[in-house]
Amino acid sequence: MPEEDWHLHRQDNSITYVVMNDKIKENNKHVNPFLQPYGTPHNAVPFDKIELADFEEAMMEGIRRENEQVDKIINNPEEPTFENTIIPEDEVKGRKHYYDLLDRASTVFFNLLSAESNDEMEALAQKMSPILTSHANDISLNPKLFERIKYVHEHHRELTPEESMLLEKSYDGFVRSGALLDDEGKAKLRALTEEAGKLSLTFSQNLLKENKAFTLLITDEKELDGLPETVRDAARDAAKEAGKDGWLFTLDAPSYGPFMMYSTQRDLRKKMFMARATQGTHDNENNNLEVCKRLINLRREMAQLLGYKTYADFVMKYRMASNVSNVYKLLDDLIDAYKPTALKEQEAVEALAKKMEGSDFEMMPWDGAFYSHKLKLEKYDLDPEMLRPYLEVNNVIKGVFGLATRLYGITFKENKDIPVYNPDVKAFEVYDNDGKYLALLYVDFYPRKGKQDGAWMTEYQGQWIEKDGTNVRPHASLVMNLSKPTADKPALLRLGEVQTFLHEFGHALHGIFANTRFESLSGTNVWWDFVEMPSQFMENYAVEKEFLHTFAFHYKTGEPMPDELIDKIVASRNYNAASACLRQVSFGLLDMAYYTKEEPFDEDIIPFEKKAWEKAIITKQLPDTCMTTQFSHIMAGGYAAGYYSYKWAEVLDADVFSVFKKNGIFDRKTAQSFRDNILSKGGTEHPMVLYKRFRGQGPTIDALLTRDGIKKQS
Repeated sequence: MPEEDWHLHRQDNSITYVVMNDKIKENNKHVNPFLQPYGTPHNAVPFDKIELADFEEAMMEGIRRENEQVDKIINNPEEPTFENTIIPEDEVKGRKHYYDLLDRASTVFFNLLSAESNDEMEALAQKMSPILTSHANDISLNPKLFERIKYVHEHHRELTPEESMLLEKSYDGFVRSGALLDDEGKAKLRALTEEAGKLSLTFSQNLLKENKAFTLLITDEKELDGLPETVRDAARDAAKEAGKDGWLFTLDAPSYGPFMMYSTQRDLRKKMFMARATQGTHDNENNNLEVCKRLINLRREMAQLLGYKTYADFVMKYRMASNVSNVYKLLDDLIDAYKPTALKEQEAVEALAKKMEGSDFEMMPWDGAFYSHKLKLEKYDLDPEMLRPYLEVNNVIKGVFGLATRLYGITFKENKDIPVYNPDVKAFEVYDNDGKYLALLYVDFYPRKGKQDGAWMTEYQGQWIEKDGTNVRPHASLVMNLSKPTADKPALLRLGEVQTFLHEFGHALHGIFANTRFESLSGTNVWWDFVEMPSQFMENYAVEKEFLHTFAFHYKTGEPMPDELIDKIVASRNYNAASACLRQVSFGLLDMAYYTKEEPFDEDIIPFEKKAWEKAIITKQLPDTCMTTQFSHIMAGGYAAGYYSYKWAEVLDADVFSVFKKNGIFDRKTAQSFRDNILSKGGTEHPMVLYKRFRGQGPTIDALLTRDGIKKQS
């Protein structure tokens, strides 16, 4: 994971920005697009006009403008009020009016750094990251600004719940950024945060370089044994793109996953596995071992400087879990509930491996996916390749978008006039059930050079409501690494990739439906262990027969996916579910082990990792492999002391989906309640208040246990 003033003139609900001419640096060839009106549909980012130098110029000018806004606030002779202090202060950090330049430019830059990077962008990121962190510290550690916010916190008028939430978030945000520290403490915190910001960026860049550095080129066709045609075609095309003869495999998920599942070449599976499992540990410039140790210690030092025992304690103040004990209780409860079943699942896979290879065969980590697939095929007669012809990417898009139409009445229309940052990217306008424009949605499906592995949702513009009542709508973006089209076939997805699409689309809906006054409280700006609930909720549909019937048609014949095949999907939905649960729990344990440290962390990362997650591990551990050095979620992705959130949110999403199962998975009334009470509310109220308003009660683990087949349905 996981883990974000112009003067306005309105025309047809779009925004036109008015700027001073002397702020636009213009020559005969190029004008910085950030410093002028965009002139695009819905004020979309003009990706086709942006040059690399524009980012630094816009960000530095944006810093100047934000400093100008802060000066206006702190030099205001009037008594501090919510209106003249908190709202303008929120606008410094938002995308509003004249002062949104920094946020717009930096948002585009760092979004592209993950999705469309190159050496020049990475160098600029290293240059700008400490400058931006220093600027953020200048604001959060400004004593005059904090005094005004503190005054409002203690002497405010009667506020609405949303205003109260913004005030509390503003005040406590300054406190948690060191506003109550003495000068020495502030200086120390500033140094720690600036170093952490730079190291997080270094971690990500090292990992991207490690991921892209490894390739496996096969030139002997015999070594492709076991690999399906779709996998071979993709590898052949990858080799051609790289100017090589043969079949090229990478560590990107659409290449790595199928190879590990299907290849009969055990030595090559081992080579692929070890390359992926040792990223960031090699004796080269991309080594992340010391980077991780330093990040762990920096976060501990920051938390302790602010008066917390550990970084986890610092984080838990704004988590539904509330405290470290509750996190461990969840993880331990899941281990107790799932481990007996997971051990049986693992024994069954090993038994099949020995049956196929001989009684003296020893299962190794690079064997797990291969033999697990063999067992699933034996038990359910289901191979993921059987499903691919029915999961052509354009049909999947229609299915996923159609699901939102059926649930909420919204519709999607591709607009090719909206600029995109890569030809692979599609831009869609989203319209509400009354035909009113609702949002922009960018969709970026395929792996490429310069793109981080994984999948994520982000925004180029959030949602907020202007003083005149204008509802500024969001621009959301889904970035994934799904199976690419080949020379003779369209993109045919695996069912797991459909689930990934649904997951990220759930995040997007959280942003698309945002309807709050303040941007900093809108959409996915919610507590970290609540943000994954809407996304994981959407994953439930991937194995629902009624949903698959709406879009799963053979890409050649147009025939619907046979009920017999769908029945196999449904029957196998809980295959190795317990093992999958323990894998997530193990990551949660590792995360908490690092961030509950009270003393300086000086242990060797690799052995520490093995011990930290030991009670959730049911497969053989190897001494040289390491998850930590590639664990972006907790090192650079905002999930430090928060990875448990996926399982916490899974309890919630299973409980929510049980309501839909009861009322009908496409029930509009239930969906509208979900939209009104949760998706549109963002972080305007405590997440448990929102949850109970929809559900009528607090969540329990029962629905998750039932869904995963651990507990029989009553």
